[in-house]
Amino acid sequence: MRVLEQMREHNPLVHCMTNSVVTNFTANGLLAIGASPVMAYAQEEVADLAAVAGALLLNIGTLSAEQIESMIKAGKAANQAGVPVILDPVGAGATTFRTEMSLKILAEVKVDVLRGNGGEIASLIGVEGAVKGVDGSVSGDAGDVSRRAAKQFDCVAVVTGEVDVITDGTRMAKVANGHPWLTKVVGTGCLLGAVIGAFSALDRERILELTTEAVACYGVAAELAYRETAEKGIGSFQMAFLDQLSRLDDEKVSELRRVEHGRNEGTGHE
Repeated sequence: MRVLEQMREHNPLVHCMTNSVVTNFTANGLLAIGASPVMAYAQEEVADLAAVAGALLLNIGTLSAEQIESMIKAGKAANQAGVPVILDPVGAGATTFRTEMSLKILAEVKVDVLRGNGGEIASLIGVEGAVKGVDGSVSGDAGDVSRRAAKQFDCVAVVTGEVDVITDGTRMAKVANGHPWLTKVVGTGCLLGAVIGAFSALDRERILELTTEAVACYGVAAELAYRETAEKGIGSFQMAFLDQLSRLDDEKVSELRRVEHGRNEGTGHE
């Protein structure tokens, strides 16, 4: 699957309705991977932009009631146009407002990919988890949480952690690529949602496969960035990570990806 080659050839437009903390990093990360970002939030234009984008990212990191209304308006326009929608429920479970607004979006917009940490996704399906600020974990099996979320919301669910779990409720992939320093850089989780959107824009009918490929590419880039900067520190890692996203190719990802595929309880490796 020559996904990165396709990405750079097609240069998909990703409409990002994301939080104010990560806007610059998200835009630069999308450009690095070969996509084209647009950040727009005003109710007067979000529907028009969402309808012509390759994908729409909804990220509730810096949340307001007005922003949610804009997101829902954009999401409905994307649904009508056949544009994939990615939801990142940042901090769901930390406050009632965040949890309720995430569920409101899921009720009113057909979300194609739901991406979050274990605590965030668990909170949306009523499973016990722990959320501190925007960081979270889940008690129990992340695979079970992701599967239940995928079935409940009829989407591909991505639960990120030491091993990332991606499922449509029946088929499942586990990606072991990545590095702990990703958690030390603000915005890496949010950028992942945008990158998943860019990959999803290539073929909405293959969302599970493309989401898995996005997560694997992202993890490989982090591993390569750490190799370069282990003796330098987190600031250098952040810059090297963007560099690696821009230099990544399909051959390198194929060489380094660690992905396990399964269906129900059966698994297979590649």
